Amino acid sequence: MEIKEDLINIHHFLPHREPMLMADYILELTKEKVVTSFEIKEDNIFVHNDEFVEAGLIENLAQTCSSILGQSFFENPEADTKVIGFITNIKKIELFALPKTGDKIISKASLISQYENICTIFCETFNQGELLIRAEINLLFRK
Repeated sequence: MEIKEDLINIHHFLPHREPMLMADYILELTKEKVVTSFEIKEDNIFVHNDEFVEAGLIENLAQTCSSILGQSFFENPEADTKVIGFITNIKKIELFALPKTGDKIISKASLISQYENICTIFCETFNQGELLIRAEINLLFRK
């Protein structure tokens, strides 16, 4: 895959680091919507028998959703901001398929509601247009 220069490194919006970072780039970001990409590598901690397991897909969704809230905490990527975030609830989740190592998944999330640092977000993940998982997640962020 050729990396475009206008891709946003997700490190600027999440406190996660290896081996728990489950998203590579932000392809699109507004105050209410985000699209991320993630290439599944063989050494990923959520890969089992060449498949990216359910827990990895859920963590990818949560990190994708978190970048909507995370952008307000990480507006200055050079600042040493300490943020903690939690999934407080997964209201509904549907799993359709698991991607394999080498696949590049695209996750999309849309803000449903927000009260201060608590939000509800609808999210979906795709592999070459095939829907893998969708969920409605509640998140809480604190500095």
